[in-house]
Parts: sequence; C-alpha cells; structure tokens
Amino acid sequence: MMGKERRPALLMLALAAAVCLWASRDFLAMRERDRVFPAPGFRVEMLSSYLPDLKGTGMDTEVYVQEGPEKGGTVFVLGGTHPNEPAGYLAAVLLVENAKVRRGRLMVVPFGNASGFTHNQPQEASPNRLTFQLDDGSMRTFRYGSRDVSPLVMWPVPDVYVHKPSGQSLSGNESRNLNRSYPGDPDGSPAERLGFAIMELLRREEVSVAFDLHEASPEYPVVDAIVAHEKGMEVAAAAAMDLKLEGIEMRLEPSPKNLRGLSHREWGDGTGAVPFLIETANPSQGRLRGRTDERLVKTGLDKAYLKASSLGRLFVPYDQGGKPLDERVGRQLATLSALVSAFSMFDQDRGVEIRGIPSYQDVMSRGIGHFLRSGR
Repeated sequence: MMGKERRPALLMLALAAAVCLWASRDFLAMRERDRVFPAPGFRVEMLSSYLPDLKGTGMDTEVYVQEGPEKGGTVFVLGGTHPNEPAGYLAAVLLVENAKVRRGRLMVVPFGNASGFTHNQPQEASPNRLTFQLDDGSMRTFRYGSRDVSPLVMWPVPDVYVHKPSGQSLSGNESRNLNRSYPGDPDGSPAERLGFAIMELLRREEVSVAFDLHEASPEYPVVDAIVAHEKGMEVAAAAAMDLKLEGIEMRLEPSPKNLRGLSHREWGDGTGAVPFLIETANPSQGRLRGRTDERLVKTGLDKAYLKASSLGRLFVPYDQGGKPLDERVGRQLATLSALVSAFSMFDQDRGVEIRGIPSYQDVMSRGIGHFLRSGR
C-alpha cells in the first residue's frame, strides 16, 4: 500500500523536475548573445574601452564604429537600454547592417544593457525571442529581454534608490534601470558603472549628437515622441516638421530639468552632445494587453487596445492595423534620420551624412527581415 501511495508523489516530483529542466535550458539560452553582421566599413570595439572594470563582465557590450571619407561630427546611437523595447535595438541593428557614412562618424551600441537581454521581466510572461525571415529564406532571432539589469548582477536592490549626484529618491528597483543611472559612477553599482562608461564614450569621442532609442505603452503620454534637451529643441522642432510633411507624426517633449538620471538630461548636462530620446508605441509593454506572445510584439494588435482607442484613452492613433514592429522600427529610423539632417543644417561644422538607412516606407512595405544581413 505504501508503494501505491507514493506513486502520485513520485510522478509529481518527476513532472516538476522535467519542468525545471526545460525552464533552466530556456533561461540559459537567453545568455547566448544575438549576432550582428556589420555593413562594410564598420569596426568593432568594446564599451569596456571607456571603463576597464567592465571587461569580462556581463555588462560589457559591442560598439560599432564607421568613419566617413569626409570630416564632420560624430553621431552616437544607443539601443537596448530597455531590452523589452525591441524597436529601439532592432533600429540600431539595422543601422549597423545597412549604414554607409559619407561624412563624419557613426558609433552604435545596439545592446546597451547587455545583462538585461539575459532574462525576462518577472511576471510579464513575455516571449524569449523574436524571429525574422530574411529574403534568402534564412532566419534571424533576437532576444526579448527585461527592462532592468539582471538580478544575477545586481541583488538585492535597496528599498530606496538615491540618484547620484542629485540626491533624488526613487523606488529601489530603479537602481537596476540604466536610464536612471546617469551620469554614473565608476565605483558604483553595475548600472552606475555602465552609465559612467557611456558618458565617458560621449566625452572622449566628442560626440556631436546622441540618440537613446526607446518604446512605451500606447497609454503613456510621452509616446511616438522626441524627448529633447533644451539645447536641441530647435533641431527637434525642425525635424518634427520635416517628419510631418512625410506623414509621420512625432510629438515634441522637453527634457524635464527636475527628473534626474535620464539620458536626455544627463547626456546634455554632462557632455558636449546634443541628446535626443526617441519613443515609439509598443502594446506588448502596456497594462491593457492580453497574451504577451511573439504575435503581439510583432503586430501590436490587441482587442483591449482597440476598445481603449474607441474610448479615447490612448495617446496614439490605433485601429485594426495595430502598431506593428515594422512600423515602429521604421519610425525610429525616420526620426533619427530627420534629426541628424536637421542638426547638420544648424551646425554645419559638425554635420554628419549617413546613407543607406532604410526609409520608413521601405521598412513598412518590405519588413525588417529584408534589411537584415544573412550570416550564411
């Protein structure tokens, strides 16, 4: 009798062990870095060049650099600050795989928060990867990670995060948010060290114009928007008007002076760069969404958002077309291109000319996969 009584328990233990094995393999697979195939002319450096303490850690990440034949300024692009905002890092990847610099220099960090790509956001039930088919039939995958630095790198978190050097108090979990860590601290937490390394890159390389690529939920007020430091407001206004003429609406938001730690504030205050944050609408981040699967991330179509739109609760137009990832990546690239052109018009000595950037209409019609290079 005792043997029969133990069988259900043993079966449950075996089932639990199988689930744990499957979950552990799935989790460990996210530590495999996504591959990038740079266009001709790029060289690869590491962010640890600007803070050697990052070398050999999960926080170090690639910096792709291309210099044009004509002298000019330097454009810096950061993707992957929040690895659950895929339009930002995929736009950065498309830059690396397609750009041809004619004047000045382009520096791109596609996966800024490298450790954030090694795990998902807790309790969000997000997909681990996004898959894209290329024109030659091959497939490329990219991880869908977490907003925060991995808890394996930063644990425990404080009850209250005190930003350096402003003394501003935030929720303790914000200590793991790269976009609250600037200007950083070379002797601080992993997030603060990462923020410091990026600031050092901006300073040492005398970056002219800098971009931080993001996404946010459709119910968030600052979405499909350019967030600009005060020294870049004129440039941003000109770019927004140019985009409007192309049928692309991007609202203009000033960088709040009393909200510290963010890229658009601290980059502008602490370096010579003119910084911009680009924000597109991603329903897979929102609180109204249903099942958070790869389909939702790619199509951006959710019935709850359709209802919310009909009630006037969203800050972007939303219909049966959803907010597809192709549109969001195209919007990121179009906005970046318009800002670089406007900056180059206002500051001709530090102007930059970049060709080969996929247009909004091309990404919309051909899809992201068309512009990804094959590793074959």
